[in-house]
Amino acid sequence: MAYDPDNIFAKILRGELPAHKVYEDDATLAFMDIMPISRGHVLVLSKAPARNILDIDAADLARVVAVVQRVARAAKEALGADGVTIQQFNEPAGGQTVFHLHFHVVPRWEGQPLRPHGAIKADPADLKRDAEQIAALLV
Repeated sequence: MAYDPDNIFAKILRGELPAHKVYEDDATLAFMDIMPISRGHVLVLSKAPARNILDIDAADLARVVAVVQRVARAAKEALGADGVTIQQFNEPAGGQTVFHLHFHVVPRWEGQPLRPHGAIKADPADLKRDAEQIAALLV
């Protein structure tokens, strides 16, 4: 399938929809997931118009993965998490629901189960607070 430039993440990248930004450079954007599976759940996107890992240029993928690592370290430290889960889904059979390459950076705490994906919309004030705490370590 071809890349759809009207997907929700493309609209966020163009500034047509709001997001609680954590980090941005010329190749990537990281922002809070509005329906997090854990506190501090961040999405890291490539700015390249790629559906998923199967069709992105290797150089663009390398740049986004480097930011995933930086965001994971910052989220773990900023929120005092015990660990971090990184998720990335490809095509409907692989669990992908938004067809723009993105990674989920999910802080984890011992004994705390993940919430179901897309089940609970977070309070915008909580997202803003967590975004600011994580972003402060990425300057």
